[in-house]
Amino acid sequence: MILKLVKPKYEELIFRQELLADKATMSYNAKWGGTIDFSIDCWQDWYEKWILNPNEKFYRYLYSVEQDAFVGEVSYHFDNEYQCTVCDIIIKNCYRGNGFGKKGLMLILDVAKEKGLSVIYDNIAVDNTAVKLFKQCGFTEDWRNKDFIMMKKIL
Repeated sequence: MILKLVKPKYEELIFRQELLADKATMSYNAKWGGTIDFSIDCWQDWYEKWILNPNEKFYRYLYSVEQDAFVGEVSYHFDNEYQCTVCDIIIKNCYRGNGFGKKGLMLILDVAKEKGLSVIYDNIAVDNTAVKLFKQCGFTEDWRNKDFIMMKKIL
């Protein structure tokens, strides 16, 4: 499997819009509202913040050579509330179960390490099966509450 990190072009934000609007893909986010509106009127501000001037942020699409398609997205950013860098990965529902999540997570961890990060976190809903994936990639549980588990990875 060949999976590449791709910096999206502005016009390619349609993939992100579709990804975040897909109920099956965003089912992991049900407790916080499920799908996320990413209408075209917010693209410019988002693109400037995450792609053109990323300061403590990193965002890329996951492109599968075999599928000749974007299959998901990965990112990390500094979270002011938790005072740590948090990563995120979303695989489009129709591509789940093919190893893209694990490969994509390992790619974002490599980037974070190359950029000088020594530790990275992700807060995963307590009922989200992705906890298993994060453990397979070397994350450990740092703490939890009734809503989510804060996973931690030393890079």
